[in-house]
Amino acid sequence: MAMRVSFLSYAPPRSLFESSKALSNPLFSLSHLSKKLSSGGSSSSISRRRRRSFGALSASAMAEGSPLTVLVTGAGGRTGQIVYKKLKEQTDRYVARGLVRTEESKTKIGAADDVFVGDIRQAESIAPAFDGIGALIILTSAVPKMKPGFDPSKGERPEFYFEDGFYPEQVDWIGQKNQIDAAKAVGVKQIVLVGSMGGTDVNNPLNGIGNGNILVWKRKAEQYLADSGVPYTIIRAGGLQDKDGGVRELLVGKDDELLKTDTRTIARADVAEVCIQALQFDEAKFKAFDLASKPEGEGTPTTDFKALFSQVTARF
Repeated sequence: MAMRVSFLSYAPPRSLFESSKALSNPLFSLSHLSKKLSSGGSSSSISRRRRRSFGALSASAMAEGSPLTVLVTGAGGRTGQIVYKKLKEQTDRYVARGLVRTEESKTKIGAADDVFVGDIRQAESIAPAFDGIGALIILTSAVPKMKPGFDPSKGERPEFYFEDGFYPEQVDWIGQKNQIDAAKAVGVKQIVLVGSMGGTDVNNPLNGIGNGNILVWKRKAEQYLADSGVPYTIIRAGGLQDKDGGVRELLVGKDDELLKTDTRTIARADVAEVCIQALQFDEAKFKAFDLASKPEGEGTPTTDFKALFSQVTARF
């Protein structure tokens, strides 16, 4: 029986393949898996005028105090569920909406009327979910499966494959492009895209998984967003961990610099919080950054997100 692995930032609790449960959910830790398996551009085409007009719209909406309708795609994933739940808990500020691929995923997160079912690879399938939204948080990703027969006791390396129709090109490029286009068409004020560290190296071992070139396609979608004219925040997360958030000092970087350090993981809950905080500060707009955290107990837990975003200077 095939075992599923999820992509953005999967970081297993003890070892890469300790349990099938740790491999079952979208948002797979590319940077963390890269270490286990192996042991560009700018948005200058965006006019300053368009940036200012989008920013003014966003500031105006926040000033009016009306709740912002935020669509979370990939809301059935482990990180997506956290973002969706956090938004639902802030009814004075946000109207949460979710997009999942299957009815099963919708049921898993409560089957609320504000959760839509659609296929991001088909633009017309997701259009209803985008109607009337003010912001978009993208947490979708291609998901490789592990080929059966893997035996870690024999010192073997696992092999992965992507199901037909669900390769990174179709999900991480076409699927994310469809989302960006749909969001732009309805005039969203901001798009937050969660990706993964490791994309600066085309020879990253993760690109060889299932011959999917997943980091290449993720990077292409990020560039498309940066060139879209819509205010954006691109978060390239380190290895995702299923731990409590709000208890660590967060670190931002660029160009995969954090991968060269020992601080290259982050709790899913912290990524979720950064996604939501990015909607609240102009300092997060038109920014792209790597995100990780210090170990719990080291440093001071991050609470000033305006200051965190102000550290970021990279637009891509």
